[in-house]
Amino acid sequence: MRTFAILERDAGTKARTGLLRTRRGIVRTPAFMPVGTQASVKSLAPEEIRATGSEIILANTYHLLLRPGPTVFEIVGDLHSFMGWDGPILTDSGGFQVYSLAKLRSVSENGVTFRSHIDGSLHELTPERAIDLQLLFGSDIIMPLDDVVGYGEPEHRQREAMERTHCWLQRAIARFAARTAQLRAEERPLLFGIAQGGFAEQRRRESAAFIASLPVDGIAIGGLSVGEPKDLLTAMLRASLAELPEDRPRYLMGVGAPEDLWYAVGLGVDLFDCVLPTRLARHGALFTEEGRIDITSGRYKFQREPVDAHCDCYTCQRYSAAYLHHLFRAKELLAYRLASIHNIRFIQNQMARMRAAIAAGTFARAMEAFFARYRSGDSFSIAVAAPKEPS
Repeated sequence: MRTFAILERDAGTKARTGLLRTRRGIVRTPAFMPVGTQASVKSLAPEEIRATGSEIILANTYHLLLRPGPTVFEIVGDLHSFMGWDGPILTDSGGFQVYSLAKLRSVSENGVTFRSHIDGSLHELTPERAIDLQLLFGSDIIMPLDDVVGYGEPEHRQREAMERTHCWLQRAIARFAARTAQLRAEERPLLFGIAQGGFAEQRRRESAAFIASLPVDGIAIGGLSVGEPKDLLTAMLRASLAELPEDRPRYLMGVGAPEDLWYAVGLGVDLFDCVLPTRLARHGALFTEEGRIDITSGRYKFQREPVDAHCDCYTCQRYSAAYLHHLFRAKELLAYRLASIHNIRFIQNQMARMRAAIAAGTFARAMEAFFARYRSGDSFSIAVAAPKEPS
C-alpha cells in the first residue's frame, strides 16, 4: 500500500499538498494534529475535535505508560475505543517527556530509566518497549524512542544523542517488523523515524540522510524548540529538510503557532503537532485574523460581536466576545472548551487555506497576505515573507 502521495506543488515555494493513508483513514496534508496527551484533547469531546476539521490527533506514550498504564489497555481495549476517537492517532514515543519531565533519568545504550514526575515510581523505556506499548495502544502512526538534548548541551553530547537515536531506530524497526509481520498492508500501522542532530547544520544533514536511508514510512524532525534562538531553529530546520526525500511525509514536531505553520509549510513540511493552541486557549489567548488577543482584557467586556467575525467555529457562530470575557473572568469551565474549539478551528482553517493556495499555485501570495495582517509573536518566522528556496 502506498502510504503517501503528493497531489500538488506550489511553484514559488517548497509547499506541497498530499494524502497520507493510514489504516483508519486518509489525512490531507499539510495537516495539524491537536494534542491529546493523556487520551484527551483537554476539555473537548471527540465529536467536537472532529467538528474543528481535525482528521488526526496525537497522544503520548510517556503519559499513557504512567496513567492509566498498560494493564488498562490490555483489559479495556485500545486507545481509540478507550477515548472514543475513530480517526487516526499518532503516538509519540515519550523521549521528549523523559527529557523534560522525569525527575531522575539515566540514559544508556539499552534505553532510558526514569522516575515518574507524578509519584516517583521507577520505569524503563527501551526502543523495543516503546514499540510494544504503541502497538498495545493501537496507534496508527508510531514514533520510535529518541534521545533528546536541549540547547546548550556540549557538542559531544549532541553527537552522542544523535548516534544513539540512530541505533535505537534500527532496533525499533526490527521490533516493529517482527511484531507486524503477519499483518496485511492495510492493517499495518505506520512507523516514522526521527531526525536529530542537535544544533550543527552538518549533523542535522547527517541525521536526516541516515533516517531517510532506513525503511520508515515518514520522517520527523525532532530536538528543536528546546530553548534555542529562533534564527538557529530556522537554520536547523532548513538543514534537515535539505536531506529528506520527496516521497515521504515530513513531520515537524512541537510547532503550532499560526505564523510558524505558514512558514514551515512553505519549506515543505507536511505534518505538525503542538499543545500551543489549546494551552493558549485555556489562558484566554485566542487567535484572530489580525493576531492573538487576550479575551480577559477589559476591552472585550461589552463586545457584542464574536471574537473573530471571519471564523466559522461553533464558538464564534454562537457566542459574543463579551460572553467569553465573562466566562474567563468568572473562571467558568465552559471558557476552556469554547476557547479551545475556536483556536483549533482557527488553525485548521489556516491549514485548509494553505492547501487551497498550494492547489491554486498562489501559496507565496497567500502567505504574504497572512503576514501582512497577522501580528506575529515570538516565533521562528519573524521578519519572513514568502520563503524562496534555491533550486
